[in-house]
Amino acid sequence: MATSPLKDFLVAHLMPEKCYTEFFVNFHLHVPCIKFVLNRIAGFSIILDTFLAQLLQLLKILWRQSVEGLCLSSVLLQLYAFSCPVVYAMANNFPLFAWAERLFILAQTAAIAFLTLHYHGQTLTGILLLLGVGGVTYLLGSFAAASVVSLMQASSLAALIASKVLQSLTNYRNGHAGQLSTLSVFLSWAGSLSVLYVSLQDTGSFFSILSHVLSTCLSCVLLAQVLRSRSSTDTTAKKRA
Repeated sequence: MATSPLKDFLVAHLMPEKCYTEFFVNFHLHVPCIKFVLNRIAGFSIILDTFLAQLLQLLKILWRQSVEGLCLSSVLLQLYAFSCPVVYAMANNFPLFAWAERLFILAQTAAIAFLTLHYHGQTLTGILLLLGVGGVTYLLGSFAAASVVSLMQASSLAALIASKVLQSLTNYRNGHAGQLSTLSVFLSWAGSLSVLYVSLQDTGSFFSILSHVLSTCLSCVLLAQVLRSRSSTDTTAKKRA
């Protein structure tokens, strides 16, 4: 008996067949199945945020050859935040496959920081920044005290939150989101929401949950700003046409 393409897709990627039967045959909102699906969606969202969010922003900068609206301080805070897991993994001698994606994100963010300086006419400063980040990350991962490494790892989320605050303030002052990638911001929002959901499931500490709530709220603000900016740009283009 032939099955529908929708069922094949859902059973293959999102839920076991018994959950499909509960939802679409018995029309029963089976709680364990709902949790299973939400966990699977959260996992996909975190993976997409990890591998695509910074990459999409980088590609938009290269395509537009502009960093208008991007806050350098925000980018530098992201650079610090994404370097912390790399330093932590190196210091603890984790195998490369366990933290290769973190190194990938760090490389993309470093490229964004370089381009931000480059398009502001500070290419030499950008090159020195890349060399400095690479050297400092290696030295910290190889020789830093365990307490320093742990402190860096613990402060990475705070740096990301501060980064979002600075970028949202820059958007507010400019009245637009500039060259911020809509897809990048959307993936970051989805990833933040998913991490919050996972932390609630794991019954993390109150401070940790509060930090994730704040991060998610700021991601919502950034997404709203980008969508509003894009809507205003589309409206202006239509009027000119």
